[in-house]
Amino acid sequence: MEYEKGCVYRLMDQGGPTDNREPYFKEAVEEMMRARTLCAKANATLPDDPSYVGYLEELFGRPLDDVRILTPFICDFGNRVKFGKGVFLNHSAILSASGGIEFEDGVMSAPGLRIATINHDMNERHTKYTYGKVLVKKNAWLGMNVTICPGVTIGEYAVAAAGAVVTKDVPDYAVVGGVPAKVIRFQNPEEQKE
Repeated sequence: MEYEKGCVYRLMDQGGPTDNREPYFKEAVEEMMRARTLCAKANATLPDDPSYVGYLEELFGRPLDDVRILTPFICDFGNRVKFGKGVFLNHSAILSASGGIEFEDGVMSAPGLRIATINHDMNERHTKYTYGKVLVKKNAWLGMNVTICPGVTIGEYAVAAAGAVVTKDVPDYAVVGGVPAKVIRFQNPEEQKE
């Protein structure tokens, strides 16, 4: 069967499933290799050499003058990540981005962020995948070693405490923590500044 270009990404946007044995999946494999190669080049550059940013700009297909990403850094689908302005990702972030990741303006993360947007089918786990986009809204703060699971939205000004495993949507202004993450409290939106 003949598939048109971009078919695999339309399936990902619909939540899947995709099957890695199908010809359309070749496009995804090519992007994974491109992304892994560019991340390896960025990570092999000394951190005080700003040229590493060029590899990340090629990875994401946009200038990063308003985004700061520290290495080491891993992302498997650069073409599936969107950044707002003023985003900061501290070192050791791993973005498994095939289902799509969007960081709105002002998002920041501590070291060790993990975001997954893909899952394996329970019965055909070696060949079939499902997807869920992750959205991190304006001015959210993700603590050290936070893990965000597929399909989760982190609300505006929300905080995920260090070590949290976020499996469900987080409301605006909520502070969540634990495994799985639960709401600990809410911040006062009147105290937030732009």
